[in-house]
Amino acid sequence: MSQIEDPTATLLRLRATIDNIDAALIFMLAERFRATQQVGVLKATHEMPASDPMREEQQVARLRELAEAAHLDPEFAEKWFNFVVAEVIRHHTEAGAPS
Repeated sequence: MSQIEDPTATLLRLRATIDNIDAALIFMLAERFRATQQVGVLKATHEMPASDPMREEQQVARLRELAEAAHLDPEFAEKWFNFVVAEVIRHHTEAGAPS
């Protein structure tokens, strides 16, 4: 005979999993921004443009493919990437890289 988990216990277990994933995402984003801030300083030091449209297009295509493979909506992945890139470009511009 199999035991059926109490719905409240299931909800709490699932929420704990979600909380752990959210925490991991925050730390991963922080690590990503540490790397992109170094890119911003490098670009500013060498008077390189803050944005790189060709690189961004390549990344969008790559992330859309990854999203499809992961059964995640590629549109969502692209929106997320565009949101992050906007913040990265803002950091690069603040670091002194030309727009």
